[in-house]
Amino acid sequence: MVNILFCFLFLCCIYIPLDLTAQETKKLTLDDVLALAKSQSPDALKAKHRYRSNYWEYRSYKAGYLPSLSMDATIPDINRSISKVTLPDGSDAFIKRSLTNSTMNMALTKNIGLTGGQLFLSSGVQRLDNFTDSTVTSYLSTPINIGFRQPLLGYNQYRWEKKIEPLKYDEAKRQYLEDVEELSITAANLFFELLKAQVNIEINTINQANNDTLFKIAQGRYNLGKIAENELLQMELSLLNSNSDLEQSKIDYEVALFKMKSYLGIKDNEKIDLVLPTKLYEIQIDYKTALDQAKANRSDELAFEREKLEAQSAVNKSKAENRFNANLYAVYGLTQSAAGFTDVYKNPQDQQQFSIGVQIPILDWGVGKGKVKMAESNYDLVKTTVAQEEVDFEQEIFLNVMDFNMKKSQLLIAAKADTVGQKRFMVAKQRYLIGKIDITELNIAQSEKDVAKKSYFNALQSFWKGLYEMRKLTLFDFIENKAISFDYKLLQ
Repeated sequence: MVNILFCFLFLCCIYIPLDLTAQETKKLTLDDVLALAKSQSPDALKAKHRYRSNYWEYRSYKAGYLPSLSMDATIPDINRSISKVTLPDGSDAFIKRSLTNSTMNMALTKNIGLTGGQLFLSSGVQRLDNFTDSTVTSYLSTPINIGFRQPLLGYNQYRWEKKIEPLKYDEAKRQYLEDVEELSITAANLFFELLKAQVNIEINTINQANNDTLFKIAQGRYNLGKIAENELLQMELSLLNSNSDLEQSKIDYEVALFKMKSYLGIKDNEKIDLVLPTKLYEIQIDYKTALDQAKANRSDELAFEREKLEAQSAVNKSKAENRFNANLYAVYGLTQSAAGFTDVYKNPQDQQQFSIGVQIPILDWGVGKGKVKMAESNYDLVKTTVAQEEVDFEQEIFLNVMDFNMKKSQLLIAAKADTVGQKRFMVAKQRYLIGKIDITELNIAQSEKDVAKKSYFNALQSFWKGLYEMRKLTLFDFIENKAISFDYKLLQ
């Protein structure tokens, strides 16, 4: 007996602490869940990487207007071959060639956005080794070349990029804020789905306890002959149904818990107890204010402008490619050749190069004209589409404002109905216990109590979801009464 008792105590010491650890519960408020969603949910990471991609695209655009330095070299280019040459007497002959050619050039270039041209500064040196009976080495240097390339009548890509790229980046910043608000909507929905599952367990636990008590009372009344067997069986059926509902609510809770943990990236096995958000805000959103904020803050407004600019750019490009074009190329520099490297930079001679190339479409069987017409048609289509999207945009704001302003009153009504439903059931239960009403009326009161409770939590979820939808639609915080902002340096 002593050994058995010792083993029992030993096992208790091992398992009881483990069980207590497993029962630890972590309380989370709605703000806690939203903070977790914004910091570690998959949607938050996707939004961050989408923004980073657009940020580096914008950085690349800005860098394209800065001077760039490059170097290219060939060390060496070896050529051993037999080639045909023309001799001084006019006859052809094949001779052997054996030479190496080494070059190195450095160039500093700068794009000129205003004109669409390019300014460049270059320097280079070349060495040639000719292997015949004796090796002959020579050098050619270009200490400095200053040049300019300029399309005279062509499509200026830089001018259109200067209009479009900043818009795209501002649009990306606003899109990131909208993505964050969208994940807030998702996280809030998961929060309330889990909260409703948590409340359903509480409801069904209370109902199961009530039905168990009432069934035992009914058994006593049946034994005394005060109720019929039918009523007893109905009470037993209610108890069995409440047992089934309780088990199902536990399963629903585990499913909702898994979904929320998966979305928030929570990997531990801690139990979660959600805290009911009791603080509600007296918010009445004005349509004009919401529309003004949406136009000032949302990415859609910038997208509308960007789409029209991109269509205009396509029209300008198609027209430029279908008309007379000219390209100017001018270079001024210094050059020198010598047999030794130390002499190749002495007394350099100047060199100039100037050329204008023209391109004149003469006959293309309407290909260029067709491209112009397609671009113009697409521009008209974009304008029509954008105009319709702007109307839909304003209508979306109007409908959501109207819907949200009704949610608060619906929530207050649902809260009152929940209180009345709870009180009515308690009265019905007491009246049943003293025999004033039958089991059918009691079951109706219990069912209506449960419906009122669930309707309240549905209205609560709808209110918070509507608030975050308004935040996403306007990028405006109606509680703090200011535009939503973010320090984008944290993402870079």
